[in-house]
Amino acid sequence: MKVGVIGVGGWGKNHLRVLSELGCLAAFCDTDLEKVKRYEEKYRVKGYSSVDEMLQHEKLDAVVISTPTITHYEIAKKTIASKLHTFVEKPLTLTSREGEELLEDAEKHGVILTSGYIERFNPAVSTLKEIIVSGRLGEPLLLEFHRESKWLGNVRDVGIILDTAVHDIDTARWIFNSEPKSVYARTGHIISPHEDFAAIILGFGEKKTAFIASNWVTPKKVRRLITVCTGGIVTIDFITQEVQIDDEKGTTIPRREWREPLLLEMQHFIECVEGKQKPIVTARDALNNTKIAEAALISSKHGVPIYLEL
Repeated sequence: MKVGVIGVGGWGKNHLRVLSELGCLAAFCDTDLEKVKRYEEKYRVKGYSSVDEMLQHEKLDAVVISTPTITHYEIAKKTIASKLHTFVEKPLTLTSREGEELLEDAEKHGVILTSGYIERFNPAVSTLKEIIVSGRLGEPLLLEFHRESKWLGNVRDVGIILDTAVHDIDTARWIFNSEPKSVYARTGHIISPHEDFAAIILGFGEKKTAFIASNWVTPKKVRRLITVCTGGIVTIDFITQEVQIDDEKGTTIPRREWREPLLLEMQHFIECVEGKQKPIVTARDALNNTKIAEAALISSKHGVPIYLEL
């Protein structure tokens, strides 16, 4: 299995590390020649300064795209046309129209197209999903997400909804196992070029609701989800992976080994490329997340709820 990484700044360097650990890293490219030299020496693989150069010289099975959001569409068009299975970091594309086109291209060329909604591979979220599916605590009713940290200036092409809140949009869809019917949002910006705080309400069927609070304003990093069910409450910490279950019997905190979500995510992608698994995050999932994010931005701009049919 030969995988190439496109973009090794920010989160991309973690893809390099994990794919190297899995023995699948074959090549990478980045426009920063200093990074190219550094990671060539560190991982003992060939680095290139452009996507075209890497695709021309390397025989790859798949690629991971970890570049700014505004570049995802153009790069993925090339890799899919080269018949490479393609993993694109979230969000899949800047616009849903671009995403629709990539889905068509992937189907046409017979390749996997998936996106980096990593929380589906977070053991804490997996535990919550198991609890919901088992019916142990009844039906989930309310999801309350808090995703907070300080903006460091590294994300400039999009705001907090497309960069950060999309994780919680996806997790809400995953936990409720359905698509939202309505979106209402309020946003603002204080320190970044785009919106850097957002409050989003997703309305699902049967009055099920997800509340998503995201900001790049607070100094403390918070990643938390509270799930209210008809028979209890589950609180998870995305960072520590702690799960707390509160029901009529009292409070339970299961002991579980911490596991790196990115490693689990890349293992799954490789197994999908090998034909051993079907993608947990489909291209349609990624596209719908972008559509919901777009609806949140429109809602915030006009001050009205947006109704969806996904």
